[in-house]
Amino acid sequence: MTGAALAFDLQDPRLWMAAGAAGLLVLLLLASLRASSRAARQSEALVQSIQAVGTRVQGLGEAQQRLAGGLSHVAEAQAVAQSAMLATMERRLEEVTKSMGDTLHGQATRTARSLGDLQQRLEAIDKAQSNIEKLSGDVLGLQDILANKQTRGAFGEIQLHDIVQSALPADSYRMQATLSNGRRADCLIHLPNPPGPIVIDSKFPLEAYEALRNARDEREQAVAARDMRTALRSHLRAIAEKYIIEGETADGALMFLPSEAVYAELHASFPEIVREGFSLRVWTVSPTTCMAVLNTMRAVLKDVRMREQAGHVRRELGLLARDVERLGDRVGNLDRHFGQAAKDLAEIRTSAEKAGRRAQRLDNFDFEEIAPQPAEAALRPAGPQPLAEFPRRG
Repeated sequence: MTGAALAFDLQDPRLWMAAGAAGLLVLLLLASLRASSRAARQSEALVQSIQAVGTRVQGLGEAQQRLAGGLSHVAEAQAVAQSAMLATMERRLEEVTKSMGDTLHGQATRTARSLGDLQQRLEAIDKAQSNIEKLSGDVLGLQDILANKQTRGAFGEIQLHDIVQSALPADSYRMQATLSNGRRADCLIHLPNPPGPIVIDSKFPLEAYEALRNARDEREQAVAARDMRTALRSHLRAIAEKYIIEGETADGALMFLPSEAVYAELHASFPEIVREGFSLRVWTVSPTTCMAVLNTMRAVLKDVRMREQAGHVRRELGLLARDVERLGDRVGNLDRHFGQAAKDLAEIRTSAEKAGRRAQRLDNFDFEEIAPQPAEAALRPAGPQPLAEFPRRG
């Protein structure tokens, strides 16, 4: 070949094609080299991954063995725990059963006791019910009594009689006393002048009070209040006209209300009626205030009787003074008699002592000592002499 033949023709497409093929081959070779290096790396990574997976699988196996051992221990512990739990549960069940038995026994005992107490209370309630029924009958009877004017008046008279009887002596009052005008007073108390005998009337207007208490509206209350005022005024005037007699009775009288409720209603709602009674010299009293007034009258009667008995007491005191004076004289006489007796006893004692001494000398044969002295012989009369008598007491 010549040099011209070896020269490249740059315009030759085959040259470019060969160059392109050579370049492509180089590229493919580079790509294959890169791919082979990548595959080597991937294979290394895969080997490492496989080794890691093997290590993990080996670790999992070991973990599975440990887990199997742990599970066996857990099963054994669980079995032990279950047996202990069953024993505990059985023990607690026995305790609960015993406790429930004791509780049920106690509850049964308490229930029986409660039933017994309930039975006793029911019996007491039955008795109370019977008493309530009896009391209801008595209340109905009392209502029947208070519904009738005559029986209501008798009821007031009986209550007034009980109060007066418990407060005053029997001779200081008289029930159903007839006055000079022919009127009959429920009670006449014999007070001294002044003020003189005073009358207590026991009737009261109950119908008007019942109507006032049972009023349902203001109109009925107004009508009942008006009727109550009218009844009270007429009753006060009747007492003043019938039972206040000049020169025979006191200048006043008492209107006895056997109900504290009526008395309270009168002073609470009708004070003008009370003032009218004062002007008529008729004073209203309830069972409580009547007892206080009667106790005051009792004190007055006691003072009067003490003044009446003052002369008799003075006369008795004079007689007592004379008796005391006579007793003093007799005590003086007795003292003198005791003095004389003491003197006589002293003389008797002296004589006894002398006689004892003489008897002692005679017992000792001391005749010379007891021989009479010349003076005594001259004074002593001849012959035997009688014994000297004791002086007589006057």
